[in-house]
Order: sequence, then C-alpha cells, then structure tokens
Amino acid sequence: MGPGISVDGARLRADLEALGRIGAVPGGGVSRTSFSPADAQARDWYRARCAEAGLTVQVDGIGNMFVSRPDESPAGDALPAVWSGSHLDSVPNGGRFDGALGAVAALECVRRLHEERIVLRRPVRAVVYSDEEGNYSHLFGSSALVRGFSAAQLQELTGRDGDRFADTFAAAGWDLARATRTRVDPGTVYATVELHIEQGPQLERLGHQIGIVTAIVGLGGGTVTFRGRPDHAGTTPMTMRKDALAGASALIVQFPRIARSVSDRAVLTAGIISVEPGGSNVVPGTAYLTVDFRDLQRANVDRLADTIAAAAQAVATEQGLEVDVEFEPTIPPSQLDDRIQQIIGAAAAARGLAASALPSGAGHDSQNLAALAPTGMIFVPSAGGRSHCPEEHTDWQDVENGANVLLDTVITLADA
Repeated sequence: MGPGISVDGARLRADLEALGRIGAVPGGGVSRTSFSPADAQARDWYRARCAEAGLTVQVDGIGNMFVSRPDESPAGDALPAVWSGSHLDSVPNGGRFDGALGAVAALECVRRLHEERIVLRRPVRAVVYSDEEGNYSHLFGSSALVRGFSAAQLQELTGRDGDRFADTFAAAGWDLARATRTRVDPGTVYATVELHIEQGPQLERLGHQIGIVTAIVGLGGGTVTFRGRPDHAGTTPMTMRKDALAGASALIVQFPRIARSVSDRAVLTAGIISVEPGGSNVVPGTAYLTVDFRDLQRANVDRLADTIAAAAQAVATEQGLEVDVEFEPTIPPSQLDDRIQQIIGAAAAARGLAASALPSGAGHDSQNLAALAPTGMIFVPSAGGRSHCPEEHTDWQDVENGANVLLDTVITLADA
C-alpha cells in the first residue's frame, strides 16, 4: 500500500482553520464566490502555503491551479500523472469543509511526499478547480479542462447575482482569450481521486469512517422565466392580474410530484427567485426562477428537464403568461472506477477504518474528470448530514483519517 507515511494531522487542521477564516461571515459560515475578492484571497493563501512547502504552482486560463513537486516537471512527464484535489470557492454562507477539505488534503499529500523524498513512478498533482459551486456554470473549472469553452460561451455566462462572467473575470485581472485554451490532453492524466465530506447522513448513521463513492449524480438546471404584466397592487383586481410570481409559485409547488413521477432519487430545487419591477406594491411583471435537478440516471435527468418544461408551459397557458425555459447542458452522471474503489477499500482496511460503498447525491468535479481518466472519490462523515450551511462540520479525526486514506490511494496509483 506504500511506504507507510501519514499526513500531519495538526498541520492539516491548522490549514483548514486558517482557510475557514477567509470569507467568514457572521453566524459561522463562509462566502467565497468564485472570482470574488474572498476567492482571490483564498487562492493567494493556497499558493503561499505551496511556496512555503517548496512546491511549484501553475495556473491555467480559467483559474485551475496545479501543484507539483519541484523535481516533477508539469510538462513532458515520462508517465501520465495522478491528480487529487477539489475546490476553494463556496456557496453563499456555506460551510468550511466542502471543497476545502479535498483541496487542502491534496496539498498535504504532495507536501508529505516532498518532505519524505518519496520516489514514485508517476508524478502526483494537487489540483484546485475553479467555480465548482457553479456560480457561472455547473462544475465550471473541470468542465473547462474536459470540454473547454468558446469565447462566445464565456460571454453569455452570468452569475447568481446577475453579473456577467466576462466583466467580473476581466475586473479580477484574468484574460478571457486565455480562458478558451484550457482543455487537457487525456493522455497526460493517469487517474484522479478526490477527498470530500459526504454532505449526507449515511456514514454517521453506520458509524463508518470512510465512504467509497460508487457513482455521482447527474446535474441539470438553468432558468425558468415567467412574463406577465406589472400593475398596481391595490387597484388591480385578482381576476385581471397577470402575476409572473404567481406562475413561478404554481410551478414550484409541483416539484415534489414531478420528482416522484421520475424516480425515488430524483430531486428538484428552486434556489434563487427574483422579480421585476420588485416593489411591494407592484404586481410582479417578470419572475426569474433558478432550477436545479438531479438523478443518478441520465435518462431520468432528461425526463426531469422535459417534465419541468411541460409543467411551466401548462402554468403559463392557464394563467395567461409567457414562459421561457433555458437549461444548461446536462452534466451526466458518472460511474466511478472499480479498481480505484478497491484501492480505497484496501487503504481504509489497512488503517483499521470501517468503510462502506455509497453513491453521491451531490455533484463534484470528479464526474467531469471521470471522462478524462479513471476516477475515484473518498467520503468522510458529515455531522448530522449537514452541508452548504454554517453548521457543516466533520470531526478532526475523520479529516485525518480521510487524508491518510487519500495519501495511501495516491501512492498506490502513482506507483502503478
């Protein structure tokens, strides 16, 4: 299973605590929206920790970061590399472990290999992916690596706050033309493995320390826009209104039924709603609804998209509204690599840790990377199953356990 080294648990905890102070907001959460000042500060902090460890950092045109040992050239390697990493950005008022754990643990693994001068057949990279949380596009950074974006596609992207990606990107000092040149040659990547919190309750309920991820859910989503007519809230009779928000509400209340009609694992969420003109005494003329839908089967994700669109059109017809449905390309579900699952299981057993296999209901960059190279994921327990909220927490012993299993897995893959 490798030369028997372990991560420095105290250093790993200190790093995660330091990162958790960047973008901290009242109430205990963090807000590090991609390409925001807080995100830039987190990136600077990460690069500084790499420099302190004597590691080399390269950044591509979309902001993905690649960390290597100085004696492993990122270009022209004799053998394809093993990648491990996650993301630094967060949802608004999110938790301190989602993404951060995998990004910092990957750094710790490369740092330990460098400190111990471990010689492996293959290079090992710690990778930080941009905008995993999809402020601008689902799994943005890894999508850029696997599929790439054209300048026209990048120009069309808007963030959850309505800002244009191209404007925010340029204001942060990035080059839009370079952002179109990010696709990676699959021949340069041997395997990828990501450590992440479970974001669910199963491991805690079982009393297991390690989750071996078997598959990752498919992701669909986009916007549904209802258009009616703005009118005076006091003088317009209810029977004469064309209330766009009432139409959006009529769609949302159907979500549980739509999900059940597709599968017992299908989920739908309306996480952002905005209206225009936006006055308390004005009937909403336009309502924008951001929709997220997921399932472990691609056919079911497609059925969700079709069913939501049909339901929206039916609501619009019934209420005398217009509706536009614009969904982003689906991120397909992924089956993770059987061999890497076996390596993770063996690493957990060698450390005396109980492990169980489970799918992921959350989306991860690993599902994009699975189209690039054999990919695996390691879960550690989430207290109370909570995530994407200030209460998100993972016990520090579980953090260290997961990082050690990651280290053993990376070593096994890199010596293959």
